[in-house]
Parts: sequence; structure tokens; C-alpha cells
Amino acid sequence: MPEAPKVKHDQAMVPKPFDRLKEALQYIEDVTSNADQVQERVLGEILSRNAHVEYLRRYGLDGRTDRESFKKLLPVIGYDDIQPDIHRIANGDKSPILSADPVSEFLTSSGTSGGERKLMPTIEQELGRRSLLYSLLMPVMDQFVPGLDKGKGMYFLFVKSEARTPGGLVARPVLTSYYRSKYFTNRPFDPYTNYTSPNETILCPDSFQSMYSQLLCGLILHREVLRVGAVFASGFIRAIKFLEQNWPQLVDDIRTGKLDDRITDPSVRAAVAELLKPDPKLADFVERECRKNSWQGIIPRLWPNTKYIDVIVTGTMSQYIPTLDFYGNGLPLVCTMYASSECYFGLNLSPLCDPKDVSYTLIPTMAYFEFLPVHRSNGVTDSHAISKTLSEKEQKELVELVNVKLGHEYELVVTTYAGLYRYRVGDLLRVSGFKNKAPQFQFVCRKNVVLSIDSDKTDEVELQNAVKNAVHHLEPFDATLAEYTSHADTSAIPGHYVLFWELKHGATPIPPCIFEDCCLTIEESLNSVYRQGRVSDKSIGPLEIKIVEAGTFDKLMDYALSNGASINQYKTPRCVKFKPIIELLNSRVLSSYFSPKCPKWAPGHKQWNNHN
Repeated sequence: MPEAPKVKHDQAMVPKPFDRLKEALQYIEDVTSNADQVQERVLGEILSRNAHVEYLRRYGLDGRTDRESFKKLLPVIGYDDIQPDIHRIANGDKSPILSADPVSEFLTSSGTSGGERKLMPTIEQELGRRSLLYSLLMPVMDQFVPGLDKGKGMYFLFVKSEARTPGGLVARPVLTSYYRSKYFTNRPFDPYTNYTSPNETILCPDSFQSMYSQLLCGLILHREVLRVGAVFASGFIRAIKFLEQNWPQLVDDIRTGKLDDRITDPSVRAAVAELLKPDPKLADFVERECRKNSWQGIIPRLWPNTKYIDVIVTGTMSQYIPTLDFYGNGLPLVCTMYASSECYFGLNLSPLCDPKDVSYTLIPTMAYFEFLPVHRSNGVTDSHAISKTLSEKEQKELVELVNVKLGHEYELVVTTYAGLYRYRVGDLLRVSGFKNKAPQFQFVCRKNVVLSIDSDKTDEVELQNAVKNAVHHLEPFDATLAEYTSHADTSAIPGHYVLFWELKHGATPIPPCIFEDCCLTIEESLNSVYRQGRVSDKSIGPLEIKIVEAGTFDKLMDYALSNGASINQYKTPRCVKFKPIIELLNSRVLSSYFSPKCPKWAPGHKQWNNHN
């Protein structure tokens, strides 16, 4: 058995990013073949480096580095449990509270469903660890799509202006942190990560100027583009919509060689000036394609050498797959990596797989991973995945990386170098296979995205499937669902589920009875606990669909961005609770429809969660 990679203690198991494909692939082989040994070493190193921090001493672990003591003494926690410690650090306490290494900055979560933005502590070394994972992406991709070093990638990447805590620490989204770091801005030339967007256009904090200039550069270099993408599918589609609205001005810039006056950032203007020259032939080409009645296949039409679209289409992003297929004319949709503000996790080692089959292999050197088993009854997640506090028995159920079981679902728990210990990330994962000794996971959903009126609990996956079933009623009318979110309306008794739908209409009017059928289909698709509440307990009222004006969800995103969300991390919330957001949605409602009757439900089966 090959020896797992060894590194010096002070390197914190972060080899330098790989610049050769073969070395990177061998690294993946080594760490996945020796996953448990690597994990044990990672845990030992985290605990020894942070042996005397206040948090570990609080639980009597100072100096102990073995797994048994770690699992016996440290509780499994959520954000609320460490929020007081984080507030102390944010307010200027520089003592070693969570990490022996000084907290270099805070990484902010997307915070799109709950309102509050969490602050995740990080240390300087984490940038190297993230950079390492990035350096593995193209070696994996090269196995399936060779020749990517012969052209460029057109990626829409954005930063958000940073804030500072009372103690002076920077607080910003994880991608902004990375793009502003030396690992990105001073990266050596790599033909595999050669982008059409100059750094200056990515680092511009004005979202309009950044998007406009990145699209312009992508059009100028359209023949060199071999792959296109963004972080999330929603972000990429937003870029295409931006192109639909602004192509006449972009064409004019290309034709005249003069950048639009709305781009005022001096560094952006200087960077774009190096590429922008009068090119009437290219301007005619772009104008001809954009003027066509249909934008189907616009990506391969404008960027004819594109081999795939690189975006996240798992979880809630899966609803964008039809739109991406429309714009991409069937170009492969590739999900390359799995990461969050808390930690970078792993890679998709089969990037050309069907989006529904995407699995991520967790790289054992990223952090120490544990998994909390998730049990379901009639499609409903039990208290393990919903409650904030775990019992002693539940904590003992956690399993190590190599001990998860194929087909089972787990909630991800991480221990990081930056000072998170047995922290519940909030992601539910399903084991789909193994790479050597390392498991591969499909992303199921975020555990905290739920609808609930009474004892019912509807998670993101159930809601997505129910909506998917309902929209089939719209097909005869040449209408599709452009975007949606939901809300548990408890302003009246009984409360009921409300879904806000934004549609793309065809020419045929849709009768009200069709929307009522959609309401009933959604209810029929939901779990038996929900249906019992509707039929027997009468604790849930009829489900409601509200049709909103076109552009409503763009307004919703603009609202989130104006309140500090990052354009890189923004995802349409599938469940909204924040009153101003609900008011915004309700202000744009065109019509409303209710389920015309109760869904089917028959007693005789267990109609409650395991913990009831």
C-alpha cells in the first residue's frame, strides 16, 4: 500500500498547488487510498496545533490528540453554540479562543434564507488549502476533455466589497477572500486556468461594470473560449440575461473600439483597453446572432469552440438545467467541486456525468470529517437533521469518513484547522460510491431549508420534486416555470404553504383550473405527514400558488445584494421567512390560486416522525 503524503508539522498538511497533471492525479490516488490514516493524522495535527486554545480546554481536551478522547469530550455543535466566541473575536479579543493561529478574517455565509449572515473564522493557511483543491480541478478535467490548455475559460467571477468587524477583522464571502488573495491575483501563468476576464474586471466591486466588462472581453476573445461558467447555475443564467439586455451597447463597443462611458473604474478601463480594438466584422457577427428570434443555443453560437458549461447544478440549482440546456444546446453541464464558507470539501472525479449523478469525493486532507446518520420516515427527515441539540446517544452515532455506508444519508460534520470543532455544516449528503477508500457523496439538500406549519416538515428535495410534478400541467400551454420560492403563511389559522411562481408564458392563455391542478399535484406529491395535516388533522390549509410579475426574482436578488449578499454565493431561497422579502413578493402578485380539494391520504400507516 502506498504511503500517504507526508508533510512537516508546520505546513498543516498543505502541499503547494500542483503544476503538473500527473502529480495532482497521484496525490488524489494517495490520499483516497489511505483515507483513514490521513484523517487520523489530520485530526491529530489539528488538536496538537490547537492544544491549548480556550475552546478545547473548556471541554478538558487540552493536550489530547486521540480520536477516542475527541469523540468523548467534544460536543457536536451548530453556529449558535460558538456564536459568543465568534463575537468575542469579532470585537477584538486576540487570545487563542478557537485557534492557535490568529484569525486572519471572517468568511460570511450566503445568508439567503434566514436573514442573519454567519461569520466563519479562518486562518491564513486555509488559503493554501483552498488553492490546493483548485489545482486539482483541471488535472481531473483533462482526463475527459483534453486540450483545454489550448484556449481560455470564460468565467463570470465577482467580488463583494468587504466589511470590518468592531475589532478590525475583514468580513467577506469566501470567494471574495480567494479572488483578492495572492493565490489568485499573483498566480503564475497556467494554460489550464487562463481566463478571458482580466483580474481587474473580476475585482471590480461594481456588479454592473464587472459583468459588462467580463462579457465584453469574453465576446472579443470568443474564438479562444473552450469552456464557460460561473459558480452557480443561477449566476451564469443571470449573465446570459444581462447579455440579452445589453448586447446593443456591447456590439457598439466592439464596432468602435470605444468602451461604454458607464464603465468608470480606471483599472477596468485600462485592462479592457488592451483587448478592445475596432472590429466591425465581429460586431456584425454578435449582432446577427443576438437579433435572432430565438436564443436557443446562444452559447455555442457566440462561442463556437465551447466544450462544456462549468456551473453547480446540484441541489436547488437543478431547476436551472432546462434553461442551461436551452442556451447551451445540450453542451455538457459540469459540476467540478464542493465547498462552503466553513471548509472546502472535495471534487467531482467524473465531471462529464449526468447532473443527476454528480458525486463529490471528499479529499481527506481538507479537514476532519464526521457524519451524522439521517433517518427518514415517509420521506421526512427526523430530528437528527432538524434539531439544534443532539442527545448523548445521537452524538455517539457519528461515524468516520471511511465508515459511512453506501446508499445512506448523513449530515456533514467538520473539524477544521481554523477552529471549528465537530461543527454541523448543515448539508445532507447521500453515499453514492467510493474512490479507493474515500466515499463519494451526492448533495441532497440543506437541512435548514424547510416548510413547516404544524408537525409537517417539507425539505428542499420534496418541494423540488413536487413542483417538478406540477409544472407538467403547464406544458400544453407552452409555459414554463422560470423561478420559484415558498413561504409558510401562518397569518391565518390554519396556516398554509404559499408558492410564488414566475412564469415564461407562451401565446395560449392558462385557465385558472390549470393552476388549481398544479396546487393539488404539489399537495399529492408531499409526504404523508403533510397530507394527514390537510385531510385528518385539519391543521394545514389548502396550498396556494401566487403568480408574480416577470422580473420579480431579479428584484429579489437585487434586494439581497443591496443587503450584503455576495453575487458569487447568492442562490434563490427556496423558503423565505424575512418579512421585507415576503412583502416584496406579495407586492408583485398578479393572481392567486388555491388547491380545490384535499389530497389523498389513507390512515393505517405510521403518519409521524420517528421521534414523535
